[in-house]
Amino acid sequence: MKEFDYIIIGGGCAGLSLAYELEIYDKLKNKTLAIIEPREEYKRDKTWSFWRVFSHNFDDCIKKSWNNFTINTPDETKYVDCQSTPYQTIDSGMFYEKILLKLKLNKNIHFFKNINELDKSNSIVFNSVPNFENKQSELWQHFCGVEIETDKDFFDDEIFNLMDFACDQRNKVHFFYTLPFTKRTALVETTWISELIDEKLKDYDEQIDNYLSKHLNIRNCKINFKETGAIPLFRQRNENKFNEIYIGSAGGMTRLSTGYTFLNIQEQSRYIRKNIENIKNMNLFKINSKYDFLDKILLRVLKNNSTEMGNIFFKVFNSKPKTAINFLSNKSNFFEDLEVILKMPKWKFLKELI
Repeated sequence: MKEFDYIIIGGGCAGLSLAYELEIYDKLKNKTLAIIEPREEYKRDKTWSFWRVFSHNFDDCIKKSWNNFTINTPDETKYVDCQSTPYQTIDSGMFYEKILLKLKLNKNIHFFKNINELDKSNSIVFNSVPNFENKQSELWQHFCGVEIETDKDFFDDEIFNLMDFACDQRNKVHFFYTLPFTKRTALVETTWISELIDEKLKDYDEQIDNYLSKHLNIRNCKINFKETGAIPLFRQRNENKFNEIYIGSAGGMTRLSTGYTFLNIQEQSRYIRKNIENIKNMNLFKINSKYDFLDKILLRVLKNNSTEMGNIFFKVFNSKPKTAINFLSNKSNFFEDLEVILKMPKWKFLKELI
């Protein structure tokens, strides 16, 4: 069986981000890397978005960037300026192509379909494959999005809609998310925060059709791309192994209150690259524990007060835009945390602390 210095299990966002980070900083010049990925081909399958609170390696994979957004409830709409930290969307197809072209130049990097082809006993293993079996009753952010194209100019592509809660809630948390890429194309997504076992919420196509026709007043459009997904809003319990490190969502890189993961993966990849020579003896890279603490309280409030969550998310942006964005992107200081917390309905949050 073949042996490698490093093995990455899973060639998705986390696995490829780490491989690319190691490669461009010459950490694989004299080391071998195996990437385990079963897919037959790479093609566009995901849309990753975030506020650009720090630089990353994939500026040339950005599909669109915005400096303004809205968030709205049935009663009011808030306009938010995010020019200092623009909101960016990465095209996964461009991301895959860029990384694979780079990795193919290094003869020390090899792809395999199955881990059983390798002897991993002497390797450092980075595992990006989560194990969420039997977790259907936990809270998830599950969604379906379609990229539509209209036959005439329709969208204002200078501003996106982060959350539109003016939709059927069904006693859960539901919002629509609209990213206009051009005046004629946009990603429109229906998003739920609920348990995955509730099949009644998964009539995604009907939800999107109703939103397009009755809310956006779009009668005729072409669908160019469709994606569905589910993001866990809970932590995976990982078994401690001396030579195995969990990365990506499997390694706790998803922000529990928002589902944002992409930039956290980039930060984790940098940390591993900087410490790769001694990585087995280093502390694991983690999202600051204060965010897990605050997010778990928020999710308990959400579960018990689902009909009010639109107003609660709306109130986050009653803070200064930079404060709210830093908080949602894990970059807030104590005073910014306090500013956001003070905007929340205090009694509901205190009840969940007791």
